[in-house]
Amino acid sequence: MRLAKGKNVNLAIMLLVITLFQLTCLFTLLSKAEEQYMLSSIITFGVYIAVEYAYFIGARLVLKRHGFEVELIAFMLTSIGLSITLSVYPSKAITQLVAVLIGIVGFIVLQWILRDLKIVMALRVPAAVAGLGLLVFTLVFAGFTHGAKNWLYIGNLSIQPSELVKVAFIFVGAATLEKLQSNRSLTKYIVFALGCVGALGLMYDFGTALIFFFTFIVISFMRSGDIRTIFLVCTVALMGAVLVLMFKPYVANRFASYGHVWEYFDTSGFQQTRTMIYSAAGGLFGVGLGNGKLRDVFAATEDLVFGVVCEEFGMIMAGAILLSYVALLIYSIRHSKFARSSFYAISACAASGLMLFQASLNVFGVNDLLPLTGVTLPFISRGGSSIMCCWMLLAFIKAVDRSTYRYGGVRQ
Repeated sequence: MRLAKGKNVNLAIMLLVITLFQLTCLFTLLSKAEEQYMLSSIITFGVYIAVEYAYFIGARLVLKRHGFEVELIAFMLTSIGLSITLSVYPSKAITQLVAVLIGIVGFIVLQWILRDLKIVMALRVPAAVAGLGLLVFTLVFAGFTHGAKNWLYIGNLSIQPSELVKVAFIFVGAATLEKLQSNRSLTKYIVFALGCVGALGLMYDFGTALIFFFTFIVISFMRSGDIRTIFLVCTVALMGAVLVLMFKPYVANRFASYGHVWEYFDTSGFQQTRTMIYSAAGGLFGVGLGNGKLRDVFAATEDLVFGVVCEEFGMIMAGAILLSYVALLIYSIRHSKFARSSFYAISACAASGLMLFQASLNVFGVNDLLPLTGVTLPFISRGGSSIMCCWMLLAFIKAVDRSTYRYGGVRQ
C-alpha cells in the first residue's frame, strides 16, 4: 500500500510539473500570438491537458494501473511539439491536435489488442497484407513531394502511409517470430521486410527505408541471435546501396553536401548550416519560445525541429529529450527480461529501438554528422502521420511491462 501511495504521489508531482510547463508555454504563446489565433491556442492546450488528465485518472482509478513512465515521457514530448507548432504555424495547431488525439486512441486500442496473444496471431497476416498493400498503393498513386514519392493527398489532408506501416512492420515481425520457433519464421519475415524496404526504395524514401531495415535487424537478432546471418544481411544491403548510388546519380546528388555543408552555405547546405548556427545561439536555456530565427527556415517544425528546440528551449532541454528516447529503450530492455512471451520483448525493443534510431538520424542529420535523410523527430516534429505512429508504437513498449494487464483479477 505504501508503494502504491508513493507512486501516486510521484505521478501527481510529475503531472504537476508537466502541466506547469504546458501552461508556461501557453501563456508565452498568448503573449505573442495574433488575436485571431489566441482561441486556437487555448483550445489546443485546454483539450490536450484535459485528455492527459482523463487518461491518467481513468488508468489509475478504473484500470488500477500504477506505472506511467512511458506515458509521462510521451505527453511531455508531445507538449513540446504542440508548442512549436502553435508558435510557428498557429493555423495548423488544431489539425496537429486532432492527429495527437487519434494517436492516443490508437495507443489505447492497440494496448487492448496486445493483451491477448490469440488476437495478435489472428491479426498477423491481415496486418502484413494491409501494410504491403498500403505501400504499393502509395507507390502507384502518390506524387513526388520534395524528391520522394511517399505522400497521399485527400483533399486538403495529406498522409504518409509509411509512418503507419511502421506499426504493422513491428507487429507482424514480432508475431511471426513468436509463432514459429524455426528458421522458417525468419525467412517469412525476411520476405515481408524486403517487400516493405523495396517499396520504400522505389519511392526514394531512403530515410524511412533505413529505419525499416534497422528495425528488421533488431527483430531478427532478438529471435535468432545469429550474428553471422545479420552480418550477411547487412553486407548485402550495403552492396545494394552502393549499386543504387552508382547507377542513380541523382540519388547520390542528394548526399553530395554531406560532411562539408559549409561549402554549400546558401545552396544544399542552407538548412543544416542555419540549424547549427541558431542551435548554438540558444545556449543552455534558449532564447525563449517564439524568439528564434530557425523557425523561418523551411521544414523548421519537421526535419529541423531539434534545432528549434536547441535555439528556443536550450541545450539542457534538448539533452533531456534525447535521454527520453534512451530511457524508453532501457525501459524496454529491463522489462523484456520478465515479459510473458518473446512477442512482448521483441516488439517493445524494436519499437523503442526504432524511435531512438530515428531520433539519431534526425539529430545527426541536421548537424551534418550523418546525411540529411528528412526523417522526423518522434513525438515532436509536426505531422499527423508521424505523431499517430509514435503513440501507437508506444503501445508495444507499454505492453512489455507485466503489470500493464490484469489476469484472473490479479495483477502480474
